[in-house]
Amino acid sequence: MILVEAGTLIALFDPQNGQHDRCSRLLKTLDEPLWTTVPVLTKVFHKLGPKSIGSDGLRDFVERGGLSVWYLDRASLARAFELMEQYGCSRMTVNKVLTALAESGMIERRRRAGSFVARQPPHLEQVALEIPDIAMEVGSRGHQYAYRLLQRDLRLADAGNAGEVELAGSEMLLAMRCLHLADGRPLALEHRLISPVGVPEVLEVDFSTTAPGSWLLQNVSWTRAQHRISAWGADTATARLLDVKPGTACLVIERLTWRGEQPITRVRQVFLGDAWDLVARFAPGAR
Repeated sequence: MILVEAGTLIALFDPQNGQHDRCSRLLKTLDEPLWTTVPVLTKVFHKLGPKSIGSDGLRDFVERGGLSVWYLDRASLARAFELMEQYGCSRMTVNKVLTALAESGMIERRRRAGSFVARQPPHLEQVALEIPDIAMEVGSRGHQYAYRLLQRDLRLADAGNAGEVELAGSEMLLAMRCLHLADGRPLALEHRLISPVGVPEVLEVDFSTTAPGSWLLQNVSWTRAQHRISAWGADTATARLLDVKPGTACLVIERLTWRGEQPITRVRQVFLGDAWDLVARFAPGAR
């Protein structure tokens, strides 16, 4: 399998592009199947422009099976192309509208099925424990925030891990490990999983400079979250990254977050026990 990025597709289907001939020759030498993602395809259609020769060529290429789009089946792609034709708009516009409707709760986007009018939930849920932006929290307390991305992997969910299966099923997930610092000293170690099915645009984000939690809070709406809070003595590997002795008391926050019925991210954050406070506000009758 070869994963194709936006620049290559634009060069391949825009005859005026300086790399067009080179990419066309390269395509003829490839035997492995070509795959891309919805955000990449959206960007390419936008750059080529609706009703252009390049846009028509790319659409034909996808419909003939020359390029597969990860997590969209042929029926979903065909429907998107119909909407583009009917309303004279690009796939980017179609995707933006569907995303906005999903974020407002008016429709549900289901893996390998399509988009459907959402059913109204039987009750409202109240969040007693907010989801914090660590960078903002550190800054608001008068400290200098810093962040390090330690590891980033795009891989299949582990079939033997119930948490990963709940998040992504048998699909791909983005796994990251990162370190949060305050005034140059480690504050928290974070293990983050994000479902590209629930958040397709996450594959285009450079997390080497932006903490995933901060990006999610600023760019992705969510409807509910489940927290698990525990105390834990740091093991050797964690202690080394946090620059403390093994066994040091830590506060562990584990959280699964949904948008509608779609899980979007699971995180495990290990805070130094003497460096972080949790405050939850409750009211009579709150669920």
